[in-house]
Amino acid sequence: MIERLFDIVQERSTKHAGNVMLAAKENGQWRTYSGAEVWDTSRRLAGGLLSLGIDNAVLTPDQQEKIAIISPNRPEWIMTDLAVQMTGAVLTPIYPTISPDEIAYVLNEAEVKIVFVASAEIYERFKDAFTQIPTLKSVYSFDVIPGLKNWKELTDKNLQSDESVIARIKPETLATIIYTSGTTGNPKGVMLTHNNIVSNIKDSMPAFTFAEEHSKALSFLPLNHIFERMVSYIYLQAGVAIYYAENMDTIGLNLKEVKPMVFTTVPRLLEKVYERIMNTAMELKGVKRMLFFWALDLGKQYDNAKPGSAWYRLQLWLANKIIFTKWREALGGNVKAIVVGSAACQERLVRIFSSAGIVIMEGYGLTETSPVVTVNRYESENRRVGTIGPLIANVEVKIADDGEILVKGPNVTPGYFKHPDLTAAAIKDGWLYTGDIGMWQENRFLKITDRKKEIFKTSGGKYVAPQVIENKMKESPFISQMMVMGANMKFVSALIIPNFAPLRKYLRDRSPNISLPDNNNELIKVPEVLEVIQKQVDKFNPIFSHPEQVKKIALLANEWTVDTGELTPSLKIKRKIIEQKYAKEIAGIYTE
Repeated sequence: MIERLFDIVQERSTKHAGNVMLAAKENGQWRTYSGAEVWDTSRRLAGGLLSLGIDNAVLTPDQQEKIAIISPNRPEWIMTDLAVQMTGAVLTPIYPTISPDEIAYVLNEAEVKIVFVASAEIYERFKDAFTQIPTLKSVYSFDVIPGLKNWKELTDKNLQSDESVIARIKPETLATIIYTSGTTGNPKGVMLTHNNIVSNIKDSMPAFTFAEEHSKALSFLPLNHIFERMVSYIYLQAGVAIYYAENMDTIGLNLKEVKPMVFTTVPRLLEKVYERIMNTAMELKGVKRMLFFWALDLGKQYDNAKPGSAWYRLQLWLANKIIFTKWREALGGNVKAIVVGSAACQERLVRIFSSAGIVIMEGYGLTETSPVVTVNRYESENRRVGTIGPLIANVEVKIADDGEILVKGPNVTPGYFKHPDLTAAAIKDGWLYTGDIGMWQENRFLKITDRKKEIFKTSGGKYVAPQVIENKMKESPFISQMMVMGANMKFVSALIIPNFAPLRKYLRDRSPNISLPDNNNELIKVPEVLEVIQKQVDKFNPIFSHPEQVKKIALLANEWTVDTGELTPSLKIKRKIIEQKYAKEIAGIYTE
C-alpha cells in the first residue's frame, strides 16, 4: 500500500525491476537507471546518511534533521530525495539560481546539517555562504570535485537503510520543506507531509489516463518546484521513464532524441517555443508562407468544446497533415500532451497547440497545495480553453465574497516552517487563502482572473487586473514581455520588451532601405520601432474598459530573466523588483 513517497519507487522496483526509471546524458551519451538500480542506490545512500548520526528518534517538524540539495535535474536528485525520506530527515531543495544571501537565510532558518551540491560551479557560487551556517556539518557533491566529499562515499558504504527507521515514517511525517521564491520579502518554508504529496499524486493520476507503460517524459522544469517533483512521482507510478534535459538550451535537441510522450512546462517557455516557430515562419516565402499562416489562423479558431463545421474540421485535418505535423516532429513526434502550470497561459497558445494534436493540459495549484488543485484533462469533455480545469478528487474550492479562491483538502500544507503567524494568516478553518482571484465557468471549470495582491487601483478609483491585459497583449508577435502599471496614477502604462527578431524582419520587409542598429539598446530608440509596438497596443486596447487601457509605454532592451533578478525561478515576474530597477523609465512615463 502506497502511503509514503518512497513506497511508489519500492513498488515499481519490485514489480518492474528491469524497466528504465531515470535517464540522463553522461559523457554525451544517455545513461539509463533501472527501477532496481534507483531503489538500491537510494537505500544505500540512506544507510550512508544514517551512519553520519542522523537523529530520527523524534519525527516532528522541529526535531527532524534537515538536508538540502542544490542541483539542476538529474537522477541523483530523485535518489537523494528518496534516501533522505527513508532516514526520517527532511529534504530542503534550493534553486541554484538564488543569491548567496538568500541561500544563507534558508539554510540558517531550516538549520540544515548536510548539503548536496551538483557541481563545482554551484559549490564555488555558494561556498562562502556555507561558512555562515553554524549547523552545517557536511557538504557532498554529485560531480567529482577535488577537496570535496563525493556522494559515492555514502553509497559505497553499502549500508542499507534501517527497516526499523523506515517503519517509523508515517503518512503524516514531514517529507519536505520548500522555500517559495516570493516576489517580496524573505522566502517562506512550506511544509509538506508524505500524505500531502501522496494524496495529490493519487488524486491527480486520473488526469494522466494517456500515460503508457514504457513511454518517456522529458523533465526540465526544476525539481525544486513541487509541480515537477510531484509529477515525477506520477510518472514513476505510471511506469513512465523520466529523461532529464541537459539544460534549458538543449531542450529542442533532447526532445528529438528522447521522443517523449509528455512533458511539463510553464507558460513563458511555451511562449518561447511559439516565438521560435513564428521567427522561422517569418522567413518563409510564397506558398509555404501562405500555408503556414492559413494553418495558424485555423488553429487560433480551435475550440475542443465546439468542433466547428464540417468544412472547418476538414481544413484543420489538412493543416495537420501539411503544417502541424512538422510542429509535432520538432517536439519529438510522440508528444500527446503538455502539462502547463505556475502562471496563466495565453488562450491563443492553448488553442493553436491543441489544434495541432498536442493537447495543452493547463492546471492550477500552489506549493501550499502539493500543488494540484485543478487541471484540464486530456479528454475533451473535461477540458475548456481559458480555464484551469475541473477539480481533482478530494479537493474542495470555494470562492470568497471578494473573489479569492479558497482551497481545502488532504493536499493542503500544515503550515509555514517556524512561522505560525503566517500559517494563521493563510489557513483559516481549514481553508487555504490562495491570494488568487477566480470564478467558475459552467459550474465546474475554474478560471483565474488575477492575483489579489497584483490588482491595483488608479487614482480615479478604478481597479485594474494587470495579468489579463499582459497575457492578451503578448499575443502580438512583436511583444515578448510586458508589465502593466498604474497604481495610484491617473492612467495605466506598461514596460514592454519587444520580440526583436520578428520586429527587425517586419521593419526590413516594409522598408528595405531602413537602417537598424544591431544593438537593442539603440534599436528601441528608433521611431519606427516605437510606432510598431504602439500600434500593437492600440489594436488590443479596445478589448478593455477605458480605465484599463494602456495609455503610455516604455520600451526596454534586455529580457527579464531569473539570473538578472526580474523573474522568480518559476518564471513569474517580480513586479516590485522591476519597478525598482526601472524607476527612471517609469518616472519618465508619468512626468512627460
